[in-house]
Amino acid sequence: MGLDLKIVGGTVVDGSGNASVRADIGIKDGRIVAMGEVPDTADQVINADGALVTPGFVDIHTHYDGQASWDEEMAPSSMHGVTTAIMGSCGVGFAPVRPTDRDRLVRLMEGVEDIPGTALAEGIPWTWESFPEYMDALDALPHTIDLGTHVPHDALRVYVMGDRAVAGEDATEADVDMMRKLTREGIIAGAFGVSTGRSDNHRTADGDFTPASEASLRELIGLAESLKGLGHGVIQAVSDFDLQDSWDRFDPEFDMLEAMAAHADGHKMSISLMQRDQAPGQWKQILRRVEAANAKGLNMHVQVAPRPIGVLLGLQATFHPFMGFPTFKKLSHLPPSELVAELKRDEIKAAILSETHEPVAGDGSKLPALADQLLAAIDMLSMRMFRLGSPPDYEPKVEDSAYMEAQARGITPMAMLYDMMLENDGEQLIYFPLYNYTHMNLDSVREMLTHPMSLCGLSDGGAHVGTVCDATFPTTLLSYWGRDRPTGRIALEQLVKKQTFDTANFMGLTDRGLLEVGRRADINVIDFERLQLGRPRLTADLPAGGKRLLQPATGYLATLVNGVVTLRNDELTGTRPGRVVRAGR
Repeated sequence: MGLDLKIVGGTVVDGSGNASVRADIGIKDGRIVAMGEVPDTADQVINADGALVTPGFVDIHTHYDGQASWDEEMAPSSMHGVTTAIMGSCGVGFAPVRPTDRDRLVRLMEGVEDIPGTALAEGIPWTWESFPEYMDALDALPHTIDLGTHVPHDALRVYVMGDRAVAGEDATEADVDMMRKLTREGIIAGAFGVSTGRSDNHRTADGDFTPASEASLRELIGLAESLKGLGHGVIQAVSDFDLQDSWDRFDPEFDMLEAMAAHADGHKMSISLMQRDQAPGQWKQILRRVEAANAKGLNMHVQVAPRPIGVLLGLQATFHPFMGFPTFKKLSHLPPSELVAELKRDEIKAAILSETHEPVAGDGSKLPALADQLLAAIDMLSMRMFRLGSPPDYEPKVEDSAYMEAQARGITPMAMLYDMMLENDGEQLIYFPLYNYTHMNLDSVREMLTHPMSLCGLSDGGAHVGTVCDATFPTTLLSYWGRDRPTGRIALEQLVKKQTFDTANFMGLTDRGLLEVGRRADINVIDFERLQLGRPRLTADLPAGGKRLLQPATGYLATLVNGVVTLRNDELTGTRPGRVVRAGR
């Protein structure tokens, strides 16, 4: 038979976890129709000799909810082997929504996920009110990759309760009944599940707590019960387990999440997992509770990251050590080149270094209280701040920190950070790992990655655009854990499985995640020896001139979505085969 496309000579890592094999792959009408020896002719041939051939990556934790309504490319995820991205994470999103609440949801997303409110306000077309209408609106725009979404708890709560949703009031029985009904409506229409966020670090752009952050047990159970009797649907939750209040509240908070899973009629649940300095062993306690829940017949998983979860500090980034200093604030309105020139003046530097920072968080600020805590302890924390080189090092050593370099030069850590930020004409980025780096190595992350209930997630693709670019997690997972880490590397077949079959299977995506005859031709062809991340750069390509960090990669010879080549030799081709995936259909 004549094929549309044939991939020849590659080392196939099929996503099952089994040993890789050398094989050809034949593709027709968006499906894999032959594997092994494929003598049939094809309209296109991709020579994969010496390269890996893997399923397309399935990212189950992104925040493209606004971007997907105006942007077709879906970068940066589409540049890093992702062929399916699930949005609506952490309880935030843009549907359902009444016209009077649109700005409220923009302020919520701006604060929680660091996406410029002006970009959201200008870019989102708001051609929907209900959740099914939102999915239809997204599907009307072609995309590079496939998209799926959760029903977000915060938007749901605002839609049902109005002003009461943000006033700290408990939902009534009637409110819970309506949320249950609307959640079920969205899932029947094709949403992959429901998400909720319970982190005190998540704030709106006005500094307020998120609407659902303190939702009652009754309300959470109501969301879970919306899945009863349905053939698909998962729950996704994020919580800091009231760590800022009291360690004694860990079990009561976990009990609430476990109750959601218990009322979900056997449906799966995932919660975020990371190591926090305030309680460095808490992640192990979470895993013990998850293991115990599964032993009782529940279906709980954890989402983990393949590297530290941190922030990038820089003059043009959302956060940096000098943003609260009076002299800097007077200059902050200047264009970048003029700002750098002013900051290089000796008298300006001396003035800033002699000052005490003013609060940058609190009422009216989208920055959480954590920001001021970091500024207050900056000298000590400079031991965890590093130049982000090219290629970036996400497991840096203490001796390479700003603190140790300051010691060697005989200057203060703040003076060292000041000088570092002005390097490269003020474009230098400083890497500050916040979580997963308590012991200054990634040994704990390795334990998380290899735990049987862990899922690769937390990339936050499309979010925190001025502080991180973690949509590049899949590239880190393969290149660092499969090749570059000096010790404790993980078998490549297992790494591919975690980012393809495991994530697809968790979401109920039975047509992708494996390379086998009959499955969708969502495929990556990777020059594994060259696979590498570049240094992130700030790019002003969002609506209203908004800036975001984009991080390139090398080594992606081709990416296929539904049999169509969307990326070739690390560059997007301009094709748009992606659609909104309707779960359960």
